[in-house]
Amino acid sequence: MALKRSLVLLFASYGCFLYAQEKAIDTVYVFDNQMNKVKLFHPVTTITPKDIEKNSANLSETLRFQSAVYIKENGRGAVSSPSFRGTTAQQTAFVWNGININSVFLGQGDVNNIAIFGYDAIEVKAGGGSVVYGSGAIGGSIHLNNELKFNEGFHATLHSEVASYETFQNYFKTSFSNSDFSFKASGNYFISQNNYEVPEKQYINRNGKYFNGTANIGFSYKIARNQKISWQSQLYDAEQNYPIFTENGNRTKYAAQTFRSLLTHDVNSKSISNSLKAAYTEENFQYFGVFEAPKTSGGTGKNLIFKDDFNYFITPKLNVNVIGEYQINKGEGYQSGIENVRRNIYSVAGLLRYFPTQKLRLEAGIKKDFIENIESPLLYSFSGKWKVSDWYSLGASFSKNFRFPSFNDLYWNPGGNLDLKAETSLQTEMSHELAFGKFMLSLTPYYMKIKDMIQWIPTSMGYWSPRNVRNVESYGLESKIGFQQKFSKEHSLKINTGYSYTRSVDLETKNQLMYVPLHKVFGNADYQYRFMNLYVQGMFTGKTFTTSDENNDYLIKPYFVLNAGLSATVAKKYTLGLRVNNITDEIYETMAYYPLPKRNYSFYINLNF
Repeated sequence: MALKRSLVLLFASYGCFLYAQEKAIDTVYVFDNQMNKVKLFHPVTTITPKDIEKNSANLSETLRFQSAVYIKENGRGAVSSPSFRGTTAQQTAFVWNGININSVFLGQGDVNNIAIFGYDAIEVKAGGGSVVYGSGAIGGSIHLNNELKFNEGFHATLHSEVASYETFQNYFKTSFSNSDFSFKASGNYFISQNNYEVPEKQYINRNGKYFNGTANIGFSYKIARNQKISWQSQLYDAEQNYPIFTENGNRTKYAAQTFRSLLTHDVNSKSISNSLKAAYTEENFQYFGVFEAPKTSGGTGKNLIFKDDFNYFITPKLNVNVIGEYQINKGEGYQSGIENVRRNIYSVAGLLRYFPTQKLRLEAGIKKDFIENIESPLLYSFSGKWKVSDWYSLGASFSKNFRFPSFNDLYWNPGGNLDLKAETSLQTEMSHELAFGKFMLSLTPYYMKIKDMIQWIPTSMGYWSPRNVRNVESYGLESKIGFQQKFSKEHSLKINTGYSYTRSVDLETKNQLMYVPLHKVFGNADYQYRFMNLYVQGMFTGKTFTTSDENNDYLIKPYFVLNAGLSATVAKKYTLGLRVNNITDEIYETMAYYPLPKRNYSFYINLNF
């Protein structure tokens, strides 16, 4: 289905300098210039393109095995939503190159309707970030980032893969750069019949087919010694069939198309930098209640975003950062009662960073949003990090964050509620990072209290309607252990593991929230020997309640899933690889009644030019 395309012009801007004692790197342009600042104060998990290849079925698989995020998936490749620290999908912000891309209708992102390939890094940050990244950044944020390098010449990569359940994937990327110009383009096409079976559950994933295609293009050009103009765009088209439980069940499907375009003009000087961005994002979706019939519902959302990021070093140790943003949100639904709605949003944020010594960093931030017809709170954040010794660093943060109601919350007919208040949260965390030789250990206890959580509940009129009815308390611990050792020129080992304990309680019922496991463990180990690479990854998830009353009769039982892969690189250009997923044939599900696949296989080849 055709997707309307639009381009956006951008005015002047100036890049950002992060740390007074650090030297700017001119060879790489990163669109999300705030992320490097975030890393100065908060733990961030970075997933590289090589890591993504280990779980290339979809973004859900990648996040499930390589981060602490809990992913609830209605069968492989179907509707999927994330949960950070016991929060909801609407309380997770998806950020594309510094721009919040949560749906204006749902207020969230469907993990399996976000491209898996085409990024230079996927970065996962737990904890609040509304001062910088806006509405929804309560539990955490998932960042989809692109970068452009200079002086790299020409490169091209082709990734082709065949897997179980009639699954095929092809991905191509090419780039060229010299001292003044950088260009990168990529495309991906994925299709799977997805017809797996779990006999022990008497389950067949009928009507489970899905496909998606993505095109990415970007460039950066140095128009002067200290100025760059850059552009990044993405076009995505996908279709998911919804699984049915009986052979003669009603087949349905969901189609989605998104378009995103971002222009940036950056200027850097020794003490002043500024980045002014303009972005246009569009989401289109259609639901087909009868597979071959015309659509039964759908919608189109359009967002125009202007964002200015100004940074000034008052002294080498003190800098002020001011971020201004203006958004126009438009939405039009089909068979939903949402007709040509529009919302204007203005916001201004100020951050003050102070580096009194090489070992101590401090940051304070404040933000105010002005949202049409919605009262928004004053947001703030305080963060600090202190390198106490060569082997121990201490970090702490405190913040207030929020999520404003989505178009569905406000305007769905029947049921929309124009009197909804924004959800707010107060949260604090303390991070401890310890390094012993080749070992790294981090421990992050946290506490969060969410007020006025929006929940759709049944009404006496027979339909559902959203209300500010829930207050939630969430606390727990996130920990990571890392080890990296190069034994010789031919041998190296890298291990990363994580454990999270999450207690998220409805303060009225005192019960654990649905689909929030108390315990999750994940781990990845990579062993490199000359041209051979072996990896093993595992994930354990504790019991997970699927009802609000903690009914043990309906809980998802604990499970452990083990994957492994082996690859060989020949002549530094050709890589052949084999993966075995769910080696032990574990029977497991992340959403009640929708088991995920048992043992399955994939074979791939990479060609580098």
